[in-house]
Amino acid sequence: MIGRALIASAGRERPLAAALSACALLAGCGASSVTRRQRPARHDASLAAVQQATQAASRSAPPARADACNAPAPPERRIAHRQWLGGVIITEYYPVPESWSDGAPVSSPGLPGHHRVDWLYSAKGVSMEGDGVDLAGHHVHIQDLGAVGWVNAAGQHTVPPHCGVHWSRGAPAWRAGGWRNRAGAVTYPLAGAGWSNGAGHWVGDYGGATFAQGASLPLRYYRSVAVDPKLIPRGSRIYIPAYRYISGGWFLAQDTGGAIIGRHIDVYRPPTAERFGSGRLLLHQRVYVIPPGA
Repeated sequence: MIGRALIASAGRERPLAAALSACALLAGCGASSVTRRQRPARHDASLAAVQQATQAASRSAPPARADACNAPAPPERRIAHRQWLGGVIITEYYPVPESWSDGAPVSSPGLPGHHRVDWLYSAKGVSMEGDGVDLAGHHVHIQDLGAVGWVNAAGQHTVPPHCGVHWSRGAPAWRAGGWRNRAGAVTYPLAGAGWSNGAGHWVGDYGGATFAQGASLPLRYYRSVAVDPKLIPRGSRIYIPAYRYISGGWFLAQDTGGAIIGRHIDVYRPPTAERFGSGRLLLHQRVYVIPPGA
């Protein structure tokens, strides 16, 4: 549709993904970086699909390949001159609408009024995506992630990867606070009464997490991208051939993310037509990077 390496489109069919190994996805692993007010480590359905595919691939990978993935990777060198960069994985993200969430309204530190709790603190909400649009159509963003991390759906702590796309204990589901059911799994109160996953008990707050009105950055749809600044300097111009028929292919590196590591570029786009859609997932891309001043 937009290139031979298109693995996922609106239909999100990924016929080639099962053949990929975790290391091949990023073609080199960079160091973890969380910048700009401890920007959240975004995780979306695109990455979940990659995780599932690479888990299947790694189970059948030769021992030498598995050892290579487990071994420390050499650090990427920060790009200082114009160059083509290969082996890039490209995902998409957007300001998540509050209308997609179903949690009970709660007070929101830094924001007026009350907002749906899962929109604030789940892995499908503002704490993960960084930006959102409330029910009144106003942009908001995460101001401070606070002192707690993330848990998976079972309530176990999980952290983003330093290499590949696997979180330590699977995909994140919720901030490490809130409610848990009798089995210790994540649950939360629903707007229409009841609970999302069985009655819950409170296990603690969110470590000082706060929100703020307005967008976090002056990002533009299909013009702005998030990058790992240890590889691609912020302010770089990036040409992505697969997007040449969507936006002309040129982007500005404006944003960062804790899960945007190494050769991974996250394209800022409008919310998907479907609720919590993942957007495109492109693997093995070759992009042209022009760092500032080059």
